[in-house]
Amino acid sequence: MPRKPSNTLWIFGYGSLIWNPGFAHGQTRIARLDGYERSFCMRSIHHRGTPEVPGLVLALDEGPGGCEGVAFEVDGRIADETLEYLRARELISAAYLEREVPVHLQGGEQVQAVTYVIDRAHGQYCGGLPLEEQAQIIARAVGGRGTNRDYLVNTARHLAELGLRDPDLDWLAARVGALGRK
Repeated sequence: MPRKPSNTLWIFGYGSLIWNPGFAHGQTRIARLDGYERSFCMRSIHHRGTPEVPGLVLALDEGPGGCEGVAFEVDGRIADETLEYLRARELISAAYLEREVPVHLQGGEQVQAVTYVIDRAHGQYCGGLPLEEQAQIIARAVGGRGTNRDYLVNTARHLAELGLRDPDLDWLAARVGALGRK
């Protein structure tokens, strides 16, 4: 997606970008994206699983609700290198689609932000899995960036620290923790 000249690039993070953005940024703001919901709806065959034992990672899936996350402000002078980094990280298997979407920053301002949403036509899409099945998958999967359990726990913890409770993630973190103690 070609970038329009601008002094600022905004990136919307809803999962691991919240606690591990991996790119230089200025301010961060709590933000909301309407029309998409955070969901463990993507099978991970690289970062948190393998082709033989896929894990699950979060994606933005179209839905009637919204998703609260973090908007990162990136200086326009490093926008291209930031997008290059994010594309290498997020588009590794083409299950995500890069989108520029309107997000509402805490305080009322609206900005256009780049984010990554699930491609429902991609083979890694697995929307609608029951929470117990998600927990069973997350409890055992490991990929190139570590355990699926750590990905879940870090995301749930950082959301809670920001005051952004996600009841499904909280339930999953507790359930995966219980599975690990068995």
